[in-house]
Amino acid sequence: MNKPEALVLNPPVVGSSRPHESAHLHVSGAAPYTDDLPEPAGTLHAALGLSPLAHGRLTAIDLDTLRRQPGVVAVLTADDIPAENNCGPLLHDDPILASGELRYVGQPVFAVIARTRDAARRAAALAKDVLQLSPLPAQLDLRAAHAAGQHVVPSMHLSRSSHPGGVAGAISAAPNRLQGHFSLGGQEQFYLEGQISLAVPQEGGEGLLVHCSTQHPSEMQQLVAHALGWAAHRVVVQCRRMGGGFGGKESQSALFACVA
Repeated sequence: MNKPEALVLNPPVVGSSRPHESAHLHVSGAAPYTDDLPEPAGTLHAALGLSPLAHGRLTAIDLDTLRRQPGVVAVLTADDIPAENNCGPLLHDDPILASGELRYVGQPVFAVIARTRDAARRAAALAKDVLQLSPLPAQLDLRAAHAAGQHVVPSMHLSRSSHPGGVAGAISAAPNRLQGHFSLGGQEQFYLEGQISLAVPQEGGEGLLVHCSTQHPSEMQQLVAHALGWAAHRVVVQCRRMGGGFGGKESQSALFACVA
């Protein structure tokens, strides 16, 4: 009778260096990101027409001029969004496409849908010519905006002090105080892959598969469903990998997912 062969155990995992599951794809340049996915036949491309004003009121859009541009299939405005025109996940103050008041330079006002990416971008670049705007006073200085109480979100103060007069009392009673200010104009985050989404209608038009470069697929699912007025189960969002995120693709990706 032969002796049983010795059991071959897997090498220990704890304490050993294991390669990332996509490492071989990354180093060979073969890892597909959202923009690398093969486009289904007939894919249309969207580009956004952006506000040239920091603050103003939108009075009209010359849609006929946009629709006459080469390759343009459709032009979408806030009026074309079936349900909720908002992609703000926590504070619902971020319209997908602006309507009425314009609140910052580069705010999306309309979406051009064209047969090629270049055609969409060329038509969208006509925003400054087709938008009829009424300028409003703009607050462009951070300190002046703070003094005027014009904050993006309401201020919050977290404090803890054992001094009977609280934090303010402790500071006023301190033997030494240093006061000053500084300004930082640097870019906080930068990632090589920009925002992108590819929306693919499913059989019978009953659902939508959205490939989106996002850190929060379930949030994108909810916001796309809200914009369409659909139940959430009709929207599936997928993201295999991103070329950088750092929080910048947690909620900002919603605009592009909803437009797609």
